[in-house]
Amino acid sequence: MLHVRSIWNGAISFGLVSIPIKLVNATESHAISFRQIHTEDGGRIRYRKVCELEDREVSGAEIGKGYEDADGTIIPITDEDLANLPIPTARTIDIVAFVPADRIDPLQMDAAYYLAAGGAPAAKPYTLLREALKRSNKVAIAKYALRGRERLGMLRVVGNAIAMHGLLWPDEVRAPEGVAPDVDVTVRDKELDLADALMDTLGEVDLEDLHDEYRVALEEVIAAKAAGEELPEAPAPAPGGKVLDLMAALEKSVRAAKESRGEEVAGEAEEAAEAGAEVTPLPRRRTTRAAPKETGGKKTTAAAKKTAAPASKSKSAAKKTTAKQTTAKQTTAKQTTAKQTTAKQTTAKKTAAKKATKAATKAAEKKATPRKRTA
Repeated sequence: MLHVRSIWNGAISFGLVSIPIKLVNATESHAISFRQIHTEDGGRIRYRKVCELEDREVSGAEIGKGYEDADGTIIPITDEDLANLPIPTARTIDIVAFVPADRIDPLQMDAAYYLAAGGAPAAKPYTLLREALKRSNKVAIAKYALRGRERLGMLRVVGNAIAMHGLLWPDEVRAPEGVAPDVDVTVRDKELDLADALMDTLGEVDLEDLHDEYRVALEEVIAAKAAGEELPEAPAPAPGGKVLDLMAALEKSVRAAKESRGEEVAGEAEEAAEAGAEVTPLPRRRTTRAAPKETGGKKTTAAAKKTAAPASKSKSAAKKTTAKQTTAKQTTAKQTTAKQTTAKQTTAKKTAAKKATKAATKAAEKKATPRKRTA
């Protein structure tokens, strides 16, 4: 049981089951509040509640509620009038349906409350509703009346408790007409890839690690002024680079996010498409839009090609050697044939010369021998 004051007592109506409960605020504000003062002398400025008819200040116990009619007439409304409204939700959180949680638009979310069981008799039906919500993975939609009006609520399980979120009525949520840009804009895949890279680099965060830095700084200023000390200096604004296009802004954002996390940023400096914007390209990141990763088979094939390359070079070298040897043999054969032809020609010439010499010798001998005369 929460040790805080309940703001509403009633019951949850779950079919024919009634669960006595107490409504407790689930949130609290840590904001620093200020008082209005007179700047000349520091005096407090107070608002006093004064009765117009008696022209005197009245206490809270003397103040009630009233409805102002169109003609200015005030109609008093008492707490008893509100408690006896002719509706079932006057003191009851009336569950009307169970729906998946994603059916609820976050825009409808309002104040949050815890529903505390109202005594021992409520423990069993309270636990029954809690476990039913857990097992169904649904939330309960209910109606209830609070602070003079009927409201819509959503019940869900938080830890071992049942929480209720006040919901705005659907007609209280404005349509987003005229909010989105009314011009046609084309977003390139490269820009989406860089946006994805920035989202991945920023990553997730534990909400428990987040805190209100403005409140902390304000408390330091208040403490310094109270002690008469010098006020803490505001940090110098971070120097902003001249970014001329969306791609440059995204790439610089990814780089800054990586550097803030102590990660190394690889790549060579490039100039942006627009003049004057310096961009450092980031490592190529695989996204859902990028080509699929190479499988082990492809890498093995590539390795096999690299391995086969030396063998191919060896075969080529062998072919060159064989060609050289064949050329050498052919050259040798040609030279041998030429030599043989030359030798035959030389022999033939010598033979012809010998025959010519013999013929010449015989002719000379015939001339030298005298002819015989006949009688």
